[in-house]
Amino acid sequence: MRLDQLARDLASSELVGDPGTEITSLAFDNRKVTPGALFFCVRGLTSDGHDYAPDAVGRGAAALVCERRLELDVPQLVVSDSRAAMAPVAATFNDDPTAEMQLAGITGTNGKTTTAFLLRDILEYAGTPTGLMGTVKQVIGGVEEEVVRTTPEAIDLQASFRQMLDAGDEACVMEVSSHALVMHRADAIDFDLAIFTNLTQDHLDFHSDMEDYFQAKRLLFASEPGVSIVNVDDEYGRRLAAEFDCLTYSADGNAADYSALDVSFDAGGARFAVQSEHGEMAVRTGLPGSFNVANALAALAGAIALGVDPGEAVAGLSEAGRVPGRFEPIDEGQTFAVLVDYAHTPDSVENVLRAARGLTGGRLISIVGAGGDRDRAKRPLMGRAGAELSDLVVITSDNPRSEEPSAIIEDVLAGIEDRDAVIVEEDRDAAIGIALREAGPGDTVVIAGKGHEQGQEFENGRKIPFDDRDVARKHLRELAGKPA
Repeated sequence: MRLDQLARDLASSELVGDPGTEITSLAFDNRKVTPGALFFCVRGLTSDGHDYAPDAVGRGAAALVCERRLELDVPQLVVSDSRAAMAPVAATFNDDPTAEMQLAGITGTNGKTTTAFLLRDILEYAGTPTGLMGTVKQVIGGVEEEVVRTTPEAIDLQASFRQMLDAGDEACVMEVSSHALVMHRADAIDFDLAIFTNLTQDHLDFHSDMEDYFQAKRLLFASEPGVSIVNVDDEYGRRLAAEFDCLTYSADGNAADYSALDVSFDAGGARFAVQSEHGEMAVRTGLPGSFNVANALAALAGAIALGVDPGEAVAGLSEAGRVPGRFEPIDEGQTFAVLVDYAHTPDSVENVLRAARGLTGGRLISIVGAGGDRDRAKRPLMGRAGAELSDLVVITSDNPRSEEPSAIIEDVLAGIEDRDAVIVEEDRDAAIGIALREAGPGDTVVIAGKGHEQGQEFENGRKIPFDDRDVARKHLRELAGKPA
């Protein structure tokens, strides 16, 4: 595609050099440049892509997108923000794939992944081949792939949408992070549906405060999606509903377009009635916990908004599978329940422990930690939730990254006044073993923090294999005298 064709959707730019230069690929990482590429000189937190432009040209870049003219003998598209230019250029390069498919974006602090999985399952049940972009995995044409971040960079994202279409997908459900919205990764996407789950404390290492965090999430709804659906049990959801034309949902009895009534839980999940303009619908889901009732409502409302028959949507929801690492049971024949969950915010830890308390007839034992190089203010709040809602809490490491695990643990402990029912074990593997050995018949153990993750991150990007589910199974087998 010609360089001037790629520049057509940019609000303001200056094209220096041959406008007819043929572009065969896009790149923002100089190490991934191939001959004929258009290289975006993106400024980051610790490096500036302009400094790598000579190397990109040396590797065959045919042209550059930059924020200042560079002394390099290739055509240059000079823009005010190279990062912001990536999405519209990538959409044009891939023939605007989201204009040809149904696209659902889900944002919020907690519940994005579960809601995305449920919505995709309903759409697939209704006969719509659907891709997935999210925290746990991405699915393109039915093929699962690992992911690096919740929402990929715009170049990779638009290429994935094109791959979905080429593979036969007619829709895509994607999680949309606040980072992606602020950093323009989700620009130039034709959203047919936007869902807001909730907003609770997280990512305040990136956002200046909760209002800044909310304004980032708000960008998805300001982009004028086809239909907006928001949770009015959440104060920020109510703000969105007051500002934008939205459908609403409530699991807590608030007035809404979709309301859950007569909710009951058992070991198999939840049952409830949904009151909406489509009449009252009896719903069953295999996911327990009031927070999952909210997630199910969001997915149900979203599917119906995308054209799924209400009765078929209810049936699809009842057939939806569990989400990896989200309230996931681990069963090795033990006499107590073990649940692994991704809960890594104060609100999610509280929600998961309250849901587990409702399912256990014995003691509730939890394992809680906090990640390094992330929002420090949430650490004591997580510790407090773990201690107040558990009969015994084991405080341990999560992903320490560049921080000392002991220092993170001290931050978590700062929120706990009564430490009589607190055990501290820095080694996460050992901590899981301690919690499981403490459990007796009828108890429930919740391993919170990492969920589906299959590695533990340390200093300098070092990562070791680690899966809470596998570690729990290993210890349970040892307790039962089986080969680990």
